[in-house]
Amino acid sequence: QVQLVESGGGLVQPGGSLGLSCAASGTSLSFYSMGWYRQGPGKQRELVATISRDGNTHYTASVKGRFTISRDSAKNTVYLQMSSLKPEDTAVYYCNARQVLPIFSEYWGQGTQVTVSS
Repeated sequence: QVQLVESGGGLVQPGGSLGLSCAASGTSLSFYSMGWYRQGPGKQRELVATISRDGNTHYTASVKGRFTISRDSAKNTVYLQMSSLKPEDTAVYYCNARQVLPIFSEYWGQGTQVTVSS
């Protein structure tokens, strides 16, 4: 049974920083491309950042330069470091693991709330 568990969410003031973690059990994340998604109030879930198996990263334009995605194979964990947070970053953040080959498989975490407010 593959499980992804996010942690690190909370309340932070505008301009502040917060770090999220996504720990996996039941599989090695080294087999997967990893991503962070978010869903704000009344909005659709959107991609925030991805990191490939070999470490290539991609960010949505609104977070580029403020967020950093990374992975630690030894700890079987993926991270999202967020800085210069804005109220519009408020959302539930979800971790995603995706494998395309040899067969498609995908897993989601349960989500962690990030609230940016003064």
